[in-house]
Amino acid sequence: MTKTDKVFKALADPSRRKLLDLLYASDGQTLNELCEHLDMTRQAVTKHLLLLEEANLVATVWRGREKLHFLNPVPLHEIYERWISKYERDRLQALSDLKKSLEEPKPKKK
Repeated sequence: MTKTDKVFKALADPSRRKLLDLLYASDGQTLNELCEHLDMTRQAVTKHLLLLEEANLVATVWRGREKLHFLNPVPLHEIYERWISKYERDRLQALSDLKKSLEEPKPKKK
């Protein structure tokens, strides 16, 4: 499985997306802190976090006996660059062209 496939697989699950949202809101949380916001067992949250780590969307750091989880936005940015931004270009250019045409002075009718 490619790196991109792992990211898409990780993003396919709403619970994993919720974990990413939680880390975006407050980075560096422990497993216990993350579990407080989810209606699932610690083991289920751990499995989701491992999948996110394998996709490189979550990085971990040990602080003593605590394992802290951090959001890694780089894979998301890579997907944006490869898959999303190229589809936005045409739409943004169309909006820019529309703006310019609406701002051009209209010739006065005689």
